Formats: sequence, C-alpha cells, structure tokens
Amino acid sequence: MNIHLQILTPEKRLFDGQVSKVTLPGTKGQFTVLPRHAALVSSLGKGVINFSEVRHEDKPNEGVEHIVSILRGFVEVRNNEVVACVEENN
Repeated sequence: MNIHLQILTPEKRLFDGQVSKVTLPGTKGQFTVLPRHAALVSSLGKGVINFSEVRHEDKPNEGVEHIVSILRGFVEVRNNEVVACVEENN
C-alpha cells in the first residue's frame, strides 16, 4: 500500500505521485507518515520534506529518494493522501 503525496507552492506543483513514506518538518518536531496513518493537519516549519517515490508497484521499497527544502507551510493527512502546501526554500 502506498501514499498519494502532493507538494504544492503558490506558484507550482513540486510533486504529485505515489510514495511509500514521507517525513515532514512539523513545527513541534519532525514526523513520518506511513500508509494508514491517522488523519491530521499540522503546520510545518523550516526544514526538509523527505520521501521515497514508488516507481514500481510490485517493489515499493525500491523507490527513489527525494528531498524538498521548505521555509514553512501546512500539511493535511487523510485516507492515505498527504497534501503539503509550502513555501519553498530556494
């Protein structure tokens, strides 16, 4: 089972795809979202979003690692979907 992740800025979509996990820089500390995670909404602080993109459905643990540096934002987790609205750290 995978997670659908979207990372959005006011200007563009940074990522939209399937991931096996995503780690986010919450304002109260870093946290990781795995499949079947409880629903939540959280503010994000300066840091990185780290996720493993799933390239082959039959090999979810052989994904491509990505890192996105952010200044701040918000994230919603619900029904194996993660939507992060962020300000990118260029």
